[in-house]
Amino acid sequence: MELIKAQRGTQDILPGNSERWQAVEEVMRDEAAVNGISEIRTPVFEDTRLFQRSVGETTDVVQKEMYTFEDKGGRSVTLKPEGTAGAVRSYLEHGLYNSPAPQKFYYLTPCYRYEKAQAGRLREFHQFGVELFGTSLPLADAGLIAFANGLFDRLCVKNLKLKINSIGCPTCRAEYTKALKTYFTERKDRLCETCRSRLDRNPMRILDCKEPGCAEAAKGAPRILDYLCGDCKAHFEGVKSALDSIQIEYEVDPSIVRGLDYYTRTVFEFVSADLGAQSTVCGGGRYDGLVEEMGGKPTPALGFALGIERLLMIMEAQQIEFPEPHPCELYIASVGEAARKRAFQMACGLRECSVAAACDEVGRSLNAQMKYADKLGAQFTLVLGDDELEKGLGVVKNMKTGEKTKVNLNNDIEGQFAAISTRAEDEEDLSF
Repeated sequence: MELIKAQRGTQDILPGNSERWQAVEEVMRDEAAVNGISEIRTPVFEDTRLFQRSVGETTDVVQKEMYTFEDKGGRSVTLKPEGTAGAVRSYLEHGLYNSPAPQKFYYLTPCYRYEKAQAGRLREFHQFGVELFGTSLPLADAGLIAFANGLFDRLCVKNLKLKINSIGCPTCRAEYTKALKTYFTERKDRLCETCRSRLDRNPMRILDCKEPGCAEAAKGAPRILDYLCGDCKAHFEGVKSALDSIQIEYEVDPSIVRGLDYYTRTVFEFVSADLGAQSTVCGGGRYDGLVEEMGGKPTPALGFALGIERLLMIMEAQQIEFPEPHPCELYIASVGEAARKRAFQMACGLRECSVAAACDEVGRSLNAQMKYADKLGAQFTLVLGDDELEKGLGVVKNMKTGEKTKVNLNNDIEGQFAAISTRAEDEEDLSF
């Protein structure tokens, strides 16, 4: 019978690797809590119109990459390609705008885009995202960037470069769009078919195209920073000033426009040379018009998303040490059926007291059990046989030091083991 394998562009996160994901996610949750950011969880699929209206009809995501299908009721639904649209929909649907601003949310979510699968770019990928609603101050932009920067510091990620830009508001972007249209019309023959169609609808999208001809044609394109209105220029100066005040280094890069239509004013990216061509690990910015576009009242908003797969690739490339998985604290080996049953009872009792205890569950010999305990990295072992059961006494062995301690098998084994393990921890601390 043919073996069914995982779909192309997806991956299994196996034991040994999943603990790394958990460690990174724990840091993300901790940092969010410190910054007063609450978790939001939205469905993995939404009405297709949500992404058409928010992400933008002219983007590659909508035109080429969305997993869209009809459900059994004939409704068009789409697996979410990004997290912001669902967060905005939830913000409006549940009246979260009635709470004091700013409202701050984070999410850890799978996303789906049908594109060429390669290292750092999967069809099912995972994002950590943060969304802020109800603040237009430049300090909020700088604060969001500082949060992302602090997260990378906490994870010991090095050699990241922060790039920022402003893509203005609809008012100042109108003149910029005219200039871009004139520029690219003169170079229309060098553009890909998709970008030719963008020329009339949204020429800014051409700047984000990765096709070699389009990228080459865009090198001499007008810069958005030369077309900013007074308010947008002042806002961008405020963002830079705030970043300077907290000593976060950045590079102003006029080529950054981001790949989604909802962005306004500030856009930013954290890039890494350790990812090769897939250099962006985190990106975001403002989307002050999106809430209104989705049917709400005008509401300033901003956010970012971070690819967890790419982040882990960087951490591995930089050989960052991850916390060790929770070890087996006590392995209870057994000889004979009565001892196996007693070992099982003791292990269950210890687990109820949050002790990572293990025992034989497959019928191994004593020698094989001890080898297995070693593979588990058991910190302590206890061997039970007929003699130990008859006397009601056992010996717990510290596998690191070889120290042995007698325990009463019939009297609070959980408390006795807690005392033994605590003493071992204290002695280890004193050794530094």
